[in-house]
Amino acid sequence: MTLAELTNGQEAVITKVKGHGAFRRRILEMGFVRGKKVTVIKNAPLNDPIEYRILNYMVSLRRAEASLVEVVHFGDASVAVEPLYYGTDATTELTEKTPELKDKTINIALVGNPNCGKTTIFNYASGSYEHVGNYSGVTVDIKSSSFSYKGYKFNISDLPGTYSLSAYSPEEIYVREHIRLEMPDVVINVVDASNLERNLYLTTQLIHLDVKVVIALNMYDDFQKHGDTLDYRHLGRMLGMPIVPTVGSRGKGLVKLFDKVISVYEDRSPDSRPVRVNLGKTLEAGIQKIEELILEHEELCVEIPPRYLAIKLLEQDKEYTKLIKKRTYENILEQADVQRHRIEHENREDIETSFTDARYGFIAGALKETYKENPIKRRKATDAIDNILTHRLFGFPIFFFFMWLMFQATFTLGQYPMDWIESGVGMLSSWLSGVMSEGSFKDLVIDGIIGGVGGVIVFLPNILILFFFISFMEDTGYMARAAFIMDKVMHKIGLHGKSFIPLIMSFGCNVPAIMATRTIEDRNNRLLTILINPFMSCSARLPVYILFIAAFFPEHPGTLLFILYGTGILLAALVAKLFKRFIFTSKDHPFVMELPTYRLPTLKAVIRNMWHKGQQYLRKMSGIILIASII
Repeated sequence: MTLAELTNGQEAVITKVKGHGAFRRRILEMGFVRGKKVTVIKNAPLNDPIEYRILNYMVSLRRAEASLVEVVHFGDASVAVEPLYYGTDATTELTEKTPELKDKTINIALVGNPNCGKTTIFNYASGSYEHVGNYSGVTVDIKSSSFSYKGYKFNISDLPGTYSLSAYSPEEIYVREHIRLEMPDVVINVVDASNLERNLYLTTQLIHLDVKVVIALNMYDDFQKHGDTLDYRHLGRMLGMPIVPTVGSRGKGLVKLFDKVISVYEDRSPDSRPVRVNLGKTLEAGIQKIEELILEHEELCVEIPPRYLAIKLLEQDKEYTKLIKKRTYENILEQADVQRHRIEHENREDIETSFTDARYGFIAGALKETYKENPIKRRKATDAIDNILTHRLFGFPIFFFFMWLMFQATFTLGQYPMDWIESGVGMLSSWLSGVMSEGSFKDLVIDGIIGGVGGVIVFLPNILILFFFISFMEDTGYMARAAFIMDKVMHKIGLHGKSFIPLIMSFGCNVPAIMATRTIEDRNNRLLTILINPFMSCSARLPVYILFIAAFFPEHPGTLLFILYGTGILLAALVAKLFKRFIFTSKDHPFVMELPTYRLPTLKAVIRNMWHKGQQYLRKMSGIILIASII
């Protein structure tokens, strides 16, 4: 039986993951490994993709991908599947710590899964106002800031959210190379407390990198509400890194977090120690053989931790394999091939499955000793909301209603402040016209500067209302659901489900929308999304639309605005279909995307995001129009 054959509400246990290549690696890293329980939540309105719950989080797969995952019904699982457990006896390397003079600057890298609250912690800690969204790929590049605390200067960098340190997507390569090359003094690994098993997968890979890590156990208030318990101090000792509970949205626990960062940096934390994740006898034997050859080359050991490099070569990581080939260390690559074939023969499964099983086995063992789930299962609010917003019949009408409401409000509500601003600009022009003497300077000020800048400011209310709706949908988590219900439609026109979010973001501004396409793993799909992006009407075009609608169709402004935006969408779909047929003809990429928990954003956060985007619009438009008006 495959995962695609299950019906809504059925529970099953994974017995095998078929397929190969990038899809197989990604789905294994997302937690679809042998022995894990998975529940079917619902089908999308068009019956594809399907929403599942695994490791206490939601994920959607297309039927084609789900058919590659073999399962047995939950009741039959005890006989069919042996639980994975390698224990938590991490072999520690005890090193004598000698006191040394420390610099008063601490460089920190914030690392974590998408939707774990990294950027929220970054904003609170640094006083910055970076955009926070409840979907994958909000942090499209590195954000850096500095602040002072207890005599130290903290340079903190918010890295893109990533599920692992594989060479599968651009952000994964970027994060691991930043850690390896920039060598931060301390890495803060932000972990979603309500999704421990999934988030700790990245933590096990950070252990391989031999960096100092402090875990921020974020959203701890939600974890406590569910009635679960965790001995996080004991878990931290097992992982060799201290754990500090935090609530990033309210700034709770951040003082303790940075106190712990200082103690780890100064080598004063007893919980911070080198730990080796036990991956099982078969894998460990192969890693040791490769590591012995790597240790013969001192320059390699300085650049990359030997154990980490050995693991990456066993995993056939393209970036590190290319690096070893450049150095002409053929004996290392030959040994990696020998050990890989031996491991696959002994385990009777491919190397990717062996590593993911081993890591999740280590995590399961650690949580078995420290984590207790509340036996009383409570229905989550997210499930109840999803039953309505992603309903087979109501999902599409609700989505289109939200889109229509956004454009209707943009025009109708924005009309009142538009009239006030227009009157104010007119009054200012009249007053200056009366007090200034005639001449070219008067014409420059009144007709050029005030007329030009006033022409931009008058449309600001419409822009801000549009940004308010987009920010609210991003922050609540509805954007990811929109991608879920639209995936089959996008697939029909040659696009990926993940393309939907950057395209919707284009209504605000095309530039960050294009940057957000980096979350699309496949290069062809990414380029195609970028190429059709200009067909989506950005905020700079909104003033032109409003002028034409007010002049020719004043009776139905909201509906006409909706039609104009819809026309752009239809043209984008047509071009995408043609490009996919004649230019980007490669095989479709799988749709695997996390569906985050719904969160009610604070009004302050939504308004801050709205104003941040509004400032970008003003900077971009006012300068151009001011110069054009003067000329």
